[in-house]
Amino acid sequence: MPQEKITPQVFQRLVNLAAFDLSPAESEYLRRELNNQLVSIEILESISIDAEVEAAAHGVPYPPERSPAFRADEWITDPHRADILAQAPEMEDGYIVVPDIAQEELE
Repeated sequence: MPQEKITPQVFQRLVNLAAFDLSPAESEYLRRELNNQLVSIEILESISIDAEVEAAAHGVPYPPERSPAFRADEWITDPHRADILAQAPEMEDGYIVVPDIAQEELE
């Protein structure tokens, strides 16, 4: 079996940073799955592709002339903004106030 990139110690550090509450069985299962995903990514990265191969979508060639034009980024205010914000339990300076996330200090 290839060497695992995500060791139990590294995974536990990630779990602590994300403030997850996982059982030992859940932790081990997710750690194995993440390592399997990394192996799959490495396999895909190892496939050599010639520079002449054009990009494709669903196996169909996708040349630039068939690509849709980029749309402009436009900021549009929600017409119901006031109604949405009126539902918030607490507001401050136009922002919704949410409770702090309980966490432990990191070393």
